[in-house]
Amino acid sequence: MAKILDVTDATFEASVLKSDVPVLVDFWAEWCAPCRQLAPTVKELAEEYGEKLRVVKVDVDANPGTAAKMQVRAMPTLLVIKGGAVVGALVGRQPKDKIKALINPAL
Repeated sequence: MAKILDVTDATFEASVLKSDVPVLVDFWAEWCAPCRQLAPTVKELAEEYGEKLRVVKVDVDANPGTAAKMQVRAMPTLLVIKGGAVVGALVGRQPKDKIKALINPAL
């Protein structure tokens, strides 16, 4: 089973920006119903892509610095980051095929 990392303000740079593989970042909050609805899809994607893609979650309430730095203004926000740069973004609960269309060009 693929592991989804919980990333904090302190670990974001090392885990995401300096990653040697593309990263799907799920910015979420405990109180956000669409975030909870999206979670199983994010887990499925982590399992499907395996080692080709790192999947991380950032709790925006616990890590406001990272959310502000990445200009996250709504939850859920999904970012695809490759080589330290954002190469794709989706805001709101999205279908799995739309998220895969965001990820695939970065692989």
